[in-house]
Amino acid sequence: MAATELRGVVGPGPTAIAAPGGGGSGTGGSSGSAREGWLFKWTNYIKGYQRRWFVLSNGLLSYYRSKAEMRHTCRGTINLATANITVEDSCNFIISNGGAQTYHLKASSEVERQRWVTALELAKAKAVKMLAESDESGDEESVSQTDKTELQNTLRTLSSKVEDLSTCNDLIAKHGTALQRSLSELESLKLPAESNEKIKQVNERATLFRITSNAMINACRDFLMLAQTHSKKWQKSLQYERDQRIRLEETLEQLAKQHNHLERAFRGATVLPANTPGSAGSGKDQCCSGKGDVSDEDDENEFFDAPEIITMPENLGHKRTGSNLSGASSDISLDEQYKHQQLEETKKEKRTRIPYKPNYSLNLWSIMKNCIGKELSKIPMPVNFNEPLSMLQRLTEDLEYHELLDRAAKCENSLEQLCYVAAFTVSSYSTTVFRTSKPFNPLLGETFELDRLEENGYRSLCEQVSHHPPAAAHHAESKNGWTLRQEIKITSKFRGKYLSIMPLGTIHCIFHATGHHYTWKKVTTTVHNIIVGKLWIDQSGEIEIVNHKTGDECNLKFVPYSYFSRDVARKVTGEVTDSSGKVHFALLGTWDEKMDCFKVQPVIGENGGDARQRGHEAEESRIMLWKRNPLPKNAENMYYFSELALTLNAWEGGTAPTDSRLRPDQRLMENGRWDEANAEKQRLEEKQRLSRKKREAEAMKATEDGTPYDPYKALWFERKKDPVTKELTHIYRGGYWECKEKQDWNKCPDIF
Repeated sequence: MAATELRGVVGPGPTAIAAPGGGGSGTGGSSGSAREGWLFKWTNYIKGYQRRWFVLSNGLLSYYRSKAEMRHTCRGTINLATANITVEDSCNFIISNGGAQTYHLKASSEVERQRWVTALELAKAKAVKMLAESDESGDEESVSQTDKTELQNTLRTLSSKVEDLSTCNDLIAKHGTALQRSLSELESLKLPAESNEKIKQVNERATLFRITSNAMINACRDFLMLAQTHSKKWQKSLQYERDQRIRLEETLEQLAKQHNHLERAFRGATVLPANTPGSAGSGKDQCCSGKGDVSDEDDENEFFDAPEIITMPENLGHKRTGSNLSGASSDISLDEQYKHQQLEETKKEKRTRIPYKPNYSLNLWSIMKNCIGKELSKIPMPVNFNEPLSMLQRLTEDLEYHELLDRAAKCENSLEQLCYVAAFTVSSYSTTVFRTSKPFNPLLGETFELDRLEENGYRSLCEQVSHHPPAAAHHAESKNGWTLRQEIKITSKFRGKYLSIMPLGTIHCIFHATGHHYTWKKVTTTVHNIIVGKLWIDQSGEIEIVNHKTGDECNLKFVPYSYFSRDVARKVTGEVTDSSGKVHFALLGTWDEKMDCFKVQPVIGENGGDARQRGHEAEESRIMLWKRNPLPKNAENMYYFSELALTLNAWEGGTAPTDSRLRPDQRLMENGRWDEANAEKQRLEEKQRLSRKKREAEAMKATEDGTPYDPYKALWFERKKDPVTKELTHIYRGGYWECKEKQDWNKCPDIF
């Protein structure tokens, strides 16, 4: 895979340039600090620094490959208002906005560098000032979220209070005048001189009090007038936002109806005539076959090729595309097919297929319009959105490329070992590129084991240790010299147009021979085009892998997809550094295909030791760490499962009664009986709710009685402080495989 330069989104273009000309600087336009000229920009470890034409204007720093390119293509733009400018040495400086954009730049001389840094600092100061002013003006025109009726009631209350204050003011003025008159009469009486002084003081204070009360009433009047003036603007803005929201809901609902109509029309158009060869099956089966023959991957522009979670057809049929079953034999039950598979599995043969995904679908908008902004795990979803695997099985899929850890365990060099650990980290996302369906949320206490000790040298155990928030603990150990453990809490938010899935928790990998202990966290997964269009998945964020024994680190960057970027999609870059921060390896690849590493060879630059200059011979040191295995045949009809995923739900004897393979709704869905699966799913969820309420009632009763009460505890994992990260996490306590050998499952709860 050729290394390419990371390019930014389309920038301001030539219209933003205030100082045309050569490499000098100028002042013009509205920025007051415009400048353009040649600088050397760091691209990657293979190409090193490359000469680029930079333009500073209007608080933005843009760059191009050449001056002529300014007319049509901007390679990247960074906003100085949020950027940090750091000087490295005599010629080098760095500009970073703290996110995905960081420019390592080098000037031809120290004087030229200082000119650029001065111009950048001035432009940044002006951009920050303009941003602050725009924020203030935006605050003045911000839309109030107060309801219109409540606002009117508030204004009426304010008006009433001001009238009360006005009445009080009149009374104060009346009584104040009477008080002053009485004091004047007292002054006319023949009283001792001391009494006259006191009377004068009281008279002055009464006058001051009357003046103050008048000022207060005037201020209240001004406030009321101001509130009445702005209330019209607030009401208008509020009404506009309300109309926009209603219009958006109507538009989305109309789109969903049109989607339904188009799908039905398409199915009707693809039904073959009765005399056409191969039309022996029923119209329903032919309709479904026609739909199945259209591949989502062949034409992304077909509107009706969106995933089948949008509309519910009137006639439901099973997809038979690719099958040699005729219409007459299509009545063979899926249960009989599955029994045949079970017989094969008893011979220790891993299954290579599952029943094809039916053509069931439903109106997505009718369900999702009330779910915007909610936690996805708390929304009751039909199985139409799912794939026939649980989250515990999905977590176990991280071990698909376990051989990377086997190779890492044999490495004598810790930095080389870190490269393989990084490749293993990236490989866990390779199965998600087409997997747009949601795994089943595990029930509390649900487990999943994967025993591959004989075939691959490892065995794995997962347990759902918490329900709200949902959290799963995972422990895998290999006789090839490594242990992998993690506790992952999944938080997800539906945002209307996309779904964000944020895994929280730390993953640990320990190598037995060397004692090297690595930790890292997962990145954010985003599912786009939830309502309308073709679903697609992206991974974005950074992963920092740390060797807690040696201090070595690897920083992986998952570049988010951009419509305007010319860069390769799903790109991942990384650096492997030692404890001193020196880079030894550069990583490059994609999270859905492969990862390569390059040995970094420092080269002395023109100005003496250039810490970032790398030699072109790095290309010769390219090593392919990992490459994705091809998907099985007809994977598009089997939820895009990989070879490992196809085997995960296969029945195995001797597992715990809480194992995901025994979950009835998941099994019914896999067999294509989705209506029964939905009913069973509701039964299991209701059973889990009753169990939770029972535990809550017992805890409340124990609190009232003052007796001790033990909260729910996981069966195979123990919650304690991790000795490395100091986080509270669930760590495997042992005993599962011993209980399996004895077939002693008395401690397991009844969850199914």
